[in-house]
Order: sequence, then C-alpha cells, then structure tokens
Amino acid sequence: MEIYEKLDYIIGTLASLLWGTPLVILLIGGGIFFSFYSRMTPILYFKHAFQILLGKYDSSDDPGQITHFEALSSALAGTVGLGNIAGVAVAIHTGGPGAIFWMWITAILGMSTKFFTCTLAVMYRGYDDKGEIQGGVMHYIEQGLGKKYKPLSLMFSISGLFGSIVFFQANQLSQIIRDFIYSPMGIFQNNQSIGDLLTGIIVAALVGAVIFGGIQRIAKVASRLVPFMVGLYLLAAFIIITNNIVKIPFVFSMIFHDAFTGDAVTGGALGSMIIIGVRRGLFSNEAGTGTETMAHGAAKTSEPVREGLVAMLGPFIDTIIVCSITAIIILISGVYDQEINGVSMTTLAFEKELGVIGKIFITIAVLTFALSTMFSYSFYGRKCASYIFGTPAKNIYNWIYIIMIIIASGASIDIAINFVDSAFALMVIPTMVGTLLLSPKVMTEAKKYFSKL
Repeated sequence: MEIYEKLDYIIGTLASLLWGTPLVILLIGGGIFFSFYSRMTPILYFKHAFQILLGKYDSSDDPGQITHFEALSSALAGTVGLGNIAGVAVAIHTGGPGAIFWMWITAILGMSTKFFTCTLAVMYRGYDDKGEIQGGVMHYIEQGLGKKYKPLSLMFSISGLFGSIVFFQANQLSQIIRDFIYSPMGIFQNNQSIGDLLTGIIVAALVGAVIFGGIQRIAKVASRLVPFMVGLYLLAAFIIITNNIVKIPFVFSMIFHDAFTGDAVTGGALGSMIIIGVRRGLFSNEAGTGTETMAHGAAKTSEPVREGLVAMLGPFIDTIIVCSITAIIILISGVYDQEINGVSMTTLAFEKELGVIGKIFITIAVLTFALSTMFSYSFYGRKCASYIFGTPAKNIYNWIYIIMIIIASGASIDIAINFVDSAFALMVIPTMVGTLLLSPKVMTEAKKYFSKL
C-alpha cells in the first residue's frame, strides 16, 4: 500500500506540474489559431464530411489500409470510451458542473485542431522498415519539418508509448466489475486483490485476441462495435432525459453559471476549473494529443483534406454529443455532490433514474466502451514502438500492453488519472508545436481541394 501511495504522489505531482497555464494556452490558443486561420472552413463543410464518411468518395485504388469510416471508427473507439462515462464524472467531481462548459470549448476548438493534424497525417505519410505506409505526428514532423525536428518526433513517440497504455480504462473496468458483479455475488469480499487480478487476466486475454491481428482486425471490430455502443448509450440517455425534460433548462443554467464563477472548485478558483475542464476534454476527445493521427493516417485516400474533414467529426460526436449527455444525466440525478468519483458516480446516476435496468445497462456500456478503447490504443502504442525501435518491437509492445492491463486493474483511480494526464500532456507539446509550424501547408492543400469541389 505504501508503494502505491508514493507512486500516486510522484505521478500526481508530475501531472500538476505539466498541466499548468502554459500547456492550456498552447492547447486552447492553438485551437483558436487553427479556427481563425482556416476561417472556420472545416465546419462550413460539415455535410461534405459526412458524405466522405459514408463512402461517397472511397476508392480501393487509394493508398492506405482502412476506409474513412473504419478510420473514424478506430479513432472513436479510442475517444468514445470511459472518458465519456467516467471522465465526465471526474470533471464534475473535481471541477463542478462548470467544468463541462470548458470541455465544450475544448471540443469546438478541437474540431479545427483535428482537421489540421489529420490532414497532415495523410500529407506526410512515412514508411516503416518493411515498406508499409504509416501516418502520425512523428512522421509528419520528420517528413514536413525535416530531420532537425526529429527530437520532437521522438518526444511524441516516447510519451505515446506511455499514453497508449490503457491504465484508466483497465482500472475503471475493474472497479465496475468489482462493485456490480463480485460484490452482489459475495465473492472476493475478503481478498479484493484476487478479484482484480482475475478481472485483469480475463480482460487482457480478450484484448490480446483482437490486437495481435493488427489494424485491419481492430478496424473491423471497431466499425461494428462503435455504432452499436454509441447507439445503445444514446437510447438509454434519451429515455432518462425525456423523463426529466423539465429539468434541462436548470441543468444548463447550472453549467453556465458555474463555468464563470468557479464556486464548485476547492477555493473557488476559476483558473483551476478551466484547467480541469480542458484536461478532461482533452482526455475525452484527444484533440491535440496526436493519437488520432495514427488511425486517420492509415485511411485509404489520396486526398489529405478529406481525412482531415472526417477526423473533425470526432470531437463533435465524442464531446458535444456523448459527453454532454452523460453530464446532463449526472446533474439531473443530483448524485454529483456525493463523495463518489469516476464510473461509480455515472453508474449511480443511471441506477437512480432507470433502476436495476440502468445498473445493468451501464455495466454493459462500460465493458464495451473500455474494450473498444483498449483495442485502438494498442495500435497507437505499436505505431510509437515501431517508429522508435522498428517493426519487430510491435509484438513486444503488445505483450507489455496486456501485462499493464493486469497491473492497472488493481491500482487506485488517482494513479490511473494522473498517469494518463501526464503522458497526454507530454504528447500535446510536440503535436501542437509541429502542427502550428506546418499549418500553412495545410491551408495550401485545403484551398486546392476546396477549389475542385
């Protein structure tokens, strides 16, 4: 226990240092720059983005490994996950209802950020040591800015190795199985660590069966799982919101009021709440971390801007729609002021509104959301490992990845949150710096593409 406490203190201190005002300015300031520099062009082509997503412009002759739809599904499998269920609860618990507003701001600006990063991911695709086409921040920094910027590429890849380890997802999955399967059945009551270990081994085996099949298998599973899980989640949420429709104006009033007062944060610090909202928004939609560039960089397309437009839809679906719905349900239920955090808060909200059915539903949702994220993140970690050490490192990373799932299953939620936050912060720096420097190239490509429509 003492080791976990020391580890929690070290990682927590690191996360606090990294998530200071300079990083928030880089992330939010970068998003504002991309939005104005592009004159909101990506958002103006929202309809066109959906046409691309639905396969209107697909061609089997285009370079790449997966379709536009599979690329977005793979990216959404990573973003539409426990950040939407547990991450929203963490934001409200630590920053109050107002933190949700700053999550929205992060998402709106993140749409432009993703347009730029994912356009670059296709513009400057590299090749691994087996000659297979690859996309991602590390490749477009090296290809677009030159070898002298390779330290930034390495910084992204090294932090990506850690950021792709699904510490938070494995931890929260273990928590809900412990609370809502083991406890009601009366098993592992006297030895919780044995139950967590068993959960970790079973989950690791399921994840291993998919991730050793590579991006094609991950994309196929994700393209089936993501629409199903999002649809099911929205259905249950729609029932709750419909039953409480008269409370909706009050919920939005609470969010907007707290967003500019900071009353719900310890000490009433508005700056603290903004940082909490941005941290949780980034964890949810990943706009600015660069992880999504590795999935979208594998898309079959000869038009980089098309993939940038598809990627732009990610933050909208993930944060503006799914995260907002979770937040509304938590605030409607009134459980947000209780001394619970993470997935337990969201579960209690669903149970309060839908009874036993809500409890069963959220358990299934957590299982599917967590597993889908674990599938996609393994691909990101493999890409980073391959860039640093070569393609033979991919399988070694997969083994480390599934071992970490077992370890994370027994860790505390604070360690899990701070671990992810630290790694994501270190990924933001090279991603945003590289994208800002290459933004004129994106606009040149965009003008050329839109002039042909």
